[in-house]
Amino acid sequence: MASTLTPPKVADQKMFINGKRVDSVSGETFETLNPTTGDTICQVAAGDKADVDLAVKAARQAFESKAWTRMSAAERGRLLYKLGDLVEANSKELAALESLDNGKPVRDSQYVDIPMTANVFRYYGGWADKIQGKVIPMSGPFHAYTRHEPVGVAGQIIPWNFPALMASWKWGPALAAGCTVVLKPAEQTPLTALRLAELATEAGFPEGVINVVTGMGPTAGAAIASHMDIDKVAFTGSTEVGRAIMKAAAQSNLKRVSLELGGKSPNIIFADADVEKAAKFAYAALFFNMGQCCCAGSRLLVEDRVYDQVMDIITSRAKKQVLGDPFDEGTTQGPQVSQVQMDRILGYIETGKKEGARCVTGGQKVDRAGYFVEPTIFDDVKDDMTIAQEEIFGPVLTVLKFSDIDDAIKQANNTIYGLAAGIWTQNLNTANRMSASVKAGSVWVNCYNAFDPTIPFGGFKMSGFGRELGEYALANYTEVKAVVTALGK
Repeated sequence: MASTLTPPKVADQKMFINGKRVDSVSGETFETLNPTTGDTICQVAAGDKADVDLAVKAARQAFESKAWTRMSAAERGRLLYKLGDLVEANSKELAALESLDNGKPVRDSQYVDIPMTANVFRYYGGWADKIQGKVIPMSGPFHAYTRHEPVGVAGQIIPWNFPALMASWKWGPALAAGCTVVLKPAEQTPLTALRLAELATEAGFPEGVINVVTGMGPTAGAAIASHMDIDKVAFTGSTEVGRAIMKAAAQSNLKRVSLELGGKSPNIIFADADVEKAAKFAYAALFFNMGQCCCAGSRLLVEDRVYDQVMDIITSRAKKQVLGDPFDEGTTQGPQVSQVQMDRILGYIETGKKEGARCVTGGQKVDRAGYFVEPTIFDDVKDDMTIAQEEIFGPVLTVLKFSDIDDAIKQANNTIYGLAAGIWTQNLNTANRMSASVKAGSVWVNCYNAFDPTIPFGGFKMSGFGRELGEYALANYTEVKAVVTALGK
C-alpha cells in the first residue's frame, strides 16, 4: 500500500555557506543515489579544502560579529525553538527527503526521526540561557567565579544512518552554547542537512552561524579535522575514521575532539525475564533502520534455559519482515544505504559461515534493484568469531548462549567497544549488578533504544568519548574560565 508521502523530485544541490547556496570552488559535483533503485537523485556540490576555508571564514566572522556575540542567550534559545517549529511544520518534506536519500521506511522518518529532530532543537533552545558558572568561596580577600564561554568555531562531521537527527544532535548544543558551526554531512545523504540549513536561515539565524559543506571524507572531512581556525571537531562514525580525526586534530592546532564511534552492543536476556517481550525488543534492537545503528544490539546473549524459545521468536519475526520500497506503508525494512555497505555486510555473512556459525535465516542479497539484504540470524556463534566481534552495521544478528550472571558479564565485556547494552530480567539484584558491571555508556533495563533529548549518549573504550544530548553535551562546546578579583587593598 502506497504511503501518503511520495518520493520528491530534487534539483541539483549547492552547498550552504554564509547564508547562501553556493557552488564548490572547483565546480565539481558528485551524485547522491537512491538506495532503493540505485538511480541518481541529483548532483551535489563537491566541496574540498577551499570550500571548507570559505565556510570557516564565514563561521569565524559570525562568531565574532555583534549580531551573534551580543545576541542574548534567551534570543539564541528562541531561534533554536523556532527552528524546531519549522522542522515540525516541514516534517513531511523532510521525511520524504530522508527516506529517498537514506532508504529507511518513510514511517520511521515521519514518525521517529523528524519529530525527534524538532524536539532536540527545542530542548537546547531551553538550555541556551541556563549555561552558567559558579561563584567559588576562595580563601583570602578575593571574589572568584567561573564563566562557561563558547569554544568558538565547531567543525562537525555526521554519518548517513540518521542524517537529520545527527545534524540536530550536533547543532543543538553548539548553537545553545554560542558557537558557530561548519557541518559536513555524509556524502551518501546530504539532502536533509542542506534543507535544515535553509530552515535555520528562515528561523532568523545570522549569516555564517550555520554552514554546510558537502563533499567526501578524505577531502572536505579531512580539511575540517586539520583546519587551524576550527576550535573543536565533533564526529560520529567509524572508529577507524575517528582515529584519523584525532591524529589530524593533534597535528594541527590541538583542537578539542569529541567522538561517537562504533559499537558491538550486548543485549542480554536472562531466563527470569518476560521472554516474549524481551525477544521482540531484541529483534527490533538490531533490525531497526536496517541494522544501521551504532548502538544496535548486535550481540544477543541469551541464558541457555530460554535460548531455544528466544531463537524461535526472533526467527519467526525475521521471516515476516517485509523488504521493499520505503514509501510503501507495508515495508518494514528498506535497502542498505549504498552498494559499498551492502557488499560489506554480505562479506561479513560469508565470513560467519566460513568460521562455523550457522545461518538460521536470511544471508542473501534480495533479488531486486537496490541494496537489499535479507534479515539474517546466526546461531552456534562463538565469542571469538569475526561476526561476534566486529561491527557489521547491517541486518545481521549474532546469538550467543550464557550460563549464569558471571558468564554474562564476561561475554558482555569481551569487545573493544562500549557504546550500549540491554539487560532483560525481573530480578532487581541482577539488573543492578549487570548495570554496574557492563562497560557501556548507555544501559537499558527491560527496554532498548530508549532515547530522549534529556539523556546523554556516548561510549566507553573504542566507542569514543564525549557525550551527545542532555546537559552533558554542552561541555563539548564550552570553555571554563576562572575569574579572580581582589577585594579591598
